[in-house]
Amino acid sequence: MELISCKYTVERIDGDYAMLKNIQNPEDGLKQVARALLPMEIMEGTKLLYEMLQYTIVD
Repeated sequence: MELISCKYTVERIDGDYAMLKNIQNPEDGLKQVARALLPMEIMEGTKLLYEMLQYTIVD
């Protein structure tokens, strides 16, 4: 089983959703994710790691 891991930057917060940009593949465009799935302390510019179906804040 392959571990899927991606790094994102929070580009924009729009109500109940956040728009994320894939750091490794920025040409993929923005990904819309419900804020309920993200850590509460996110803000624009926060870097996130998506791994094992969870988003966590990274430096």
